[in-house]
Amino acid sequence: MTATIWWLAACGLLINIGFSLVVMLRRRGVTDALLAVLLFGTAGVALVLVLSQALASPWGVDVALVLALLAAVFGVAAVRLGWFGADDGGGIFR
Repeated sequence: MTATIWWLAACGLLINIGFSLVVMLRRRGVTDALLAVLLFGTAGVALVLVLSQALASPWGVDVALVLALLAAVFGVAAVRLGWFGADDGGGIFR
């Protein structure tokens, strides 16, 4: 019963990753694309942790920590290096 709940949570996170991928590919605005990339990284970390619990393997926490660090570094690098271009003014702070 408990393993089924973990697998259902993993399916929900995969759906979340799919929606963030669609938003990232549509890329209506700079802030939307950056937030979709960060959501993609966060949901990926959560997916690794949930799958680690579902499979009862201890390596998942280590992999999730590395992915969380990479997602944070990518978010900072994307903002600092301007990978998403200039802001188009479509954000919430106009």
